[in-house]
Amino acid sequence: MGRLAELMKGYHGIEVKEDRERLLMDDLHAIMDVNKTMNLTRILSEEGGIVLHLEDSLTGLPYIGDAPEGLYADLGTGGGFPGIPLCIMTGRKTLLVDSVKKKVAALDGVAGNLGLGDLIDVYAGRIEDLAKERKGQFSVLTARALSSLPSLMELASPLLKKGGRLICYKAQPTDEEVENALGIQELVGLRLECNQTFRLSDGSTRRIFVFEKAGAPRIKLPRRIGLAQKDPLRPRS
Repeated sequence: MGRLAELMKGYHGIEVKEDRERLLMDDLHAIMDVNKTMNLTRILSEEGGIVLHLEDSLTGLPYIGDAPEGLYADLGTGGGFPGIPLCIMTGRKTLLVDSVKKKVAALDGVAGNLGLGDLIDVYAGRIEDLAKERKGQFSVLTARALSSLPSLMELASPLLKKGGRLICYKAQPTDEEVENALGIQELVGLRLECNQTFRLSDGSTRRIFVFEKAGAPRIKLPRRIGLAQKDPLRPRS
């Protein structure tokens, strides 16, 4: 059992088999190699990557397992976390979404070199445009350190099929952010299913919020590009 498998078993009760652990470490090393010429991550050490990329990514594994079968997309994927690790662990067809074309091209190459080309595809563009092209096609979405909860809910809603799940990885969201998210659930057609607080092996606090697509949004989505971040939805009084 390697370092990652020990952490996942000891701290989170998640089993990582030897062949999966080897592939996860190959992914981390590949991303760190690409990072020498392209800014994919600020984490430069292997130990830091094991904890803050792989361990952190895999804490969402139980929640993606509870989602309906079908397509998975990682929104604002950056260096491919948690998208590639969750694909490795679940075998789901996966779409890595990021607006920076050079990043997704690099991730496409990494996926191919890992033998995951048949499972992983990439999308270079805005989430709002993807929602117009592939409305209601996704069973599960993840977003890690991407935007505020209300913005993520708005962006995710038109992409999800009914019963689909949005899994948000957060560090320390403010009370106001959480209250606003809870207040717009019906507006965007989502319902909070889980709000879990835990710690990584380095002691840092994490929270995972899981929203289910409960019905049609009460407003037309997606709105214009950028509005979800610049003018996020708020609870109606």
